[in-house]
Amino acid sequence: MALIMRLSRLFRADVNAVLDRIEEPASLLRQAVLDMEEALARDEEGARRLAQAQQEQSLRVAQLERALDELAEPLELAFRTGREDLARALIRRRLETEHLRRVTAERQARLARTLAERNDRLAANRERLAQLRQRTEAIVGDAAAERDEERGMALIPVVREEDVELAFLREKARRAAS
Repeated sequence: MALIMRLSRLFRADVNAVLDRIEEPASLLRQAVLDMEEALARDEEGARRLAQAQQEQSLRVAQLERALDELAEPLELAFRTGREDLARALIRRRLETEHLRRVTAERQARLARTLAERNDRLAANRERLAQLRQRTEAIVGDAAAERDEERGMALIPVVREEDVELAFLREKARRAAS
């Protein structure tokens, strides 16, 4: 049983080694860089949408504040003329508008915090991507140099013993003739 387990492990190790050679590490690294670039682009798009939503909330808060300011004069007029029913309706509208302004301001603040966190994360991811690109370029460069070296070695002809012996005899004969 132990022999079968050992053979099984040996076989798996050999298969993994073959797969490692097939899956050229440089191409895997390049793919990882591409995947990270795509993820970063998606995060940047999300940050742009968050910034736009935050800006929209800011505009909405400003609109609600103007609406509150515009309610002040009619409310004053309703009290001066003794129109309590109208004053109640205006107070109700003011309370609703104040509540909506508060909720919108909280939403805007939440979006601002989320956007700041996202921007921090994006900056860190950009830095990691730059480092990964540098490492990949170094590894790919090393791998290319190794391949060139291997190709150069492959270009070196294999010298057989017979070739050496023949060259030696020719050289010996040439020297004897001189």
